Amino acid sequence: MPVSAETSARIHAVHSPIAAAHPGTHISRVSADQAALDALFSLAYEELHRLAQRVWRGEPGVSLSPTTLVNEAWLKLSATPAAANTSPLHFKRIAARAMRQVLVEAARRRQATKRGGREVVHVTLDQQVPRADESDDVIALHEALDRLALLSPRQAQLVESRYFGGLDVQAAAELLGISESTALRDWRLARAWLARELQASR
Repeated sequence: MPVSAETSARIHAVHSPIAAAHPGTHISRVSADQAALDALFSLAYEELHRLAQRVWRGEPGVSLSPTTLVNEAWLKLSATPAAANTSPLHFKRIAARAMRQVLVEAARRRQATKRGGREVVHVTLDQQVPRADESDDVIALHEALDRLALLSPRQAQLVESRYFGGLDVQAAAELLGISESTALRDWRLARAWLARELQASR
């Protein structure tokens, strides 16, 4: 359920610069709001773990487990003020970005341990998410998405939300404030553009 305005205000108060500079002033509020914060963190953990399960498929050689993905993504989310003051749908967008960053960083670490050049890229956008062990796939898609964002930020956000966040077309359309038909059109255009980019990187 959405974070209430009251809860959002309390979270803001707990994490505000004033609270950090004068902890004694807000110590009672911190104590009173602990339950609300715990509930928010619990909701975040469950959502992140759901996304991580979509990425990790239990295959041999995978360098990241769902728990590791969640822990690393949560570290990024906990440093994002917007994550504590948003709707569940927008939280998924923020979580998708965090998951993307974690996967790219892990892929680069994994790639750095390999010998030789990059492997053949075989990403397919028919899949919702790449496997966590396909390091070159993740990096190639990440770089292609950055290039797409320069041409069409909305299409790039749509792909990120669907590919890394697991949103369906309807939810992604709602998130971006566009019609479902427009989202479908953007999705088709983005897939075609990315397919050409990924093919060129082989």
